[in-house]
Amino acid sequence: MRFHVIIAAVLWCGFADSRKIRGISSSYKRFYRERKSFLCIDGSKIIPFEQVNDDYCDCEDGSDEPGTSACPRGRFYCTNLGFRPHYIPSSRVNDGICDCCDASDEYNSHAHCQNTCWNLGQRERAYVEGQMRTLDEGLQLKQQLIEEGVLLWREKQVQLRELQQVAEDLQIKLEEHRRRKHEADRLKEQTLRALEAGDSSLFRRQNSTVARTFQLLDSNKDGSLTVDEVQAKVALVHDEERVLSEDEAVALLRGGHQMDLTKFQHTLWDILTKGDSVKIKDAHGAPAVGEDPHLKAADRAAELEATNLKKVEEAYETVNMEISDIQKKLAIDYGPDWEFLFLNSQCYQLKVYEYTYTLCPFNQVTQKSFAGTEVSLGRWGMWAGTPKNQYSQMVYENGEPCWQGGSRSTTVTLTCGTETALRSVKEPSKCQYIMDLQTPVACQPVLKQRGVHSEL
Repeated sequence: MRFHVIIAAVLWCGFADSRKIRGISSSYKRFYRERKSFLCIDGSKIIPFEQVNDDYCDCEDGSDEPGTSACPRGRFYCTNLGFRPHYIPSSRVNDGICDCCDASDEYNSHAHCQNTCWNLGQRERAYVEGQMRTLDEGLQLKQQLIEEGVLLWREKQVQLRELQQVAEDLQIKLEEHRRRKHEADRLKEQTLRALEAGDSSLFRRQNSTVARTFQLLDSNKDGSLTVDEVQAKVALVHDEERVLSEDEAVALLRGGHQMDLTKFQHTLWDILTKGDSVKIKDAHGAPAVGEDPHLKAADRAAELEATNLKKVEEAYETVNMEISDIQKKLAIDYGPDWEFLFLNSQCYQLKVYEYTYTLCPFNQVTQKSFAGTEVSLGRWGMWAGTPKNQYSQMVYENGEPCWQGGSRSTTVTLTCGTETALRSVKEPSKCQYIMDLQTPVACQPVLKQRGVHSEL
């Protein structure tokens, strides 16, 4: 009976001694049981156990001196109950500077270290709890944005199909209006050819009107119009009371001072026919000056069809531009659940010193100076996150050229937050910018509470 008690006492003493070894974690205590000898953890050497922590380095890996600064490769384990445990280089042990929050590294120095682990742990736990609350709220908002993204995606798909149907209908109308315009132009051309042929009543009536108008203007009936006769019979449309100057009359006579019927028919008659600059004074009783009614009707019909065709062409072009715009937007990768779709067509700004930075996701990044000069810092390029989280970074490239060569570019890192906002902008290297965009859709259900001891 006494023999068993003695063995138990020896075993307990050995266990108690291993617990007194400074600078080791609980997972390494098995290597430091009280024995006659100690095997270096790297297996390189066996030394007497009393040489452990004797302030002399015997093992190359420094494992015999976990609690002193003797070994250059040694490590001291800060237990830090109430906070996060961690290792420090053994050279910092008893160097007069408090490295471990539980003050265990300065057990034999002049430094008066306080155990601050509990306070640090409280702050750490409060921070982590705040992060967890932000994460929970962000994930809830993310779910809402996912649902909105799905609805928006479906709306865009419906809008695309509707526009494509409109485009098909407009295509049919476009062909019809092109046919109508072609027919109107053909009828107008036929009418003109009939007038020019000179063997139709239309041409004869046209010539009769021209001749009577010429006779009206030719006051002395000598078969020639002069500057005086033009000044006496022709007036400006918008200022009928004013008499034409000699220069104006000469201009109407095409630079000469006389004009016969043949020249009149191909010059002044055309000007009078248009009726937008000059007209015959006191035209009461004068022959009607204008185009042949058949030609005028054909011309009006051709102009109407041209106008209608232009309207349909413009509508068709507008619809196709809208279709192209939607197709480009739908071709972008908005995440597996379309959670990033809401960022499209949005812009976020941040003022940093004299510059205002604007990020328009999936479009471009710009920098505007206080003076108003705007510079492109890149256009949407791609997602460039890690393999585990592809959607954590955006790259905008091919911005305006940099004065040192190359073009400006911007990398945007997306971080979890309860609102979407641009939080920071930096330029770590010339013309290479980095931004932090905080948004709920960047929240991932993977944040775990870090190793913070809560033991008292």
